[in-house]
Amino acid sequence: MFELTVPWWELVLRAAIMYIALIVLIRISGKRQIGELSPFDLILLLILSEAVQNAMNAGEESVTGGLILVCTLIGLNSFIGYITYKSKKAEDIIEGKPEILIRNGKLIESVAEDARITESELKSALRENGVFRIEDVKLAILENNGSVTVQSNDDKSHSIPSMLKKYR
Repeated sequence: MFELTVPWWELVLRAAIMYIALIVLIRISGKRQIGELSPFDLILLLILSEAVQNAMNAGEESVTGGLILVCTLIGLNSFIGYITYKSKKAEDIIEGKPEILIRNGKLIESVAEDARITESELKSALRENGVFRIEDVKLAILENNGSVTVQSNDDKSHSIPSMLKKYR
């Protein structure tokens, strides 16, 4: 139950490799994938967890091996959190930057394409923010978490120049 069948360091190395690989792959997959989970995204996450389990545990089924993996993953997550807290550059690389999606009623197609946002997803995000036409948007920002922040033409609460300072 507590006896390891593989060296402890191999479990740590396997967990670290899978953690970093998943961060890179999820980061590459785009912001849209992170914001809200569709049923397909949920299924993918469940399958991913099962797939990486075997790659991480090397057949190790002991309680000790499980604890080593859990401590490694939580430690790596805390370490990455600390790095992104201390370094703006690391935060931009790991978490990404907010991007301007619509400016003065004009969709910035390259941003939408890079994020793989469909027209129906964009329209849904606009409706959630009380706007029904792209032409009525003064500024829409695709946030790091995949959500869209929208300022309509009739919203006078913030000026575009003051909002854009954060996103340059």
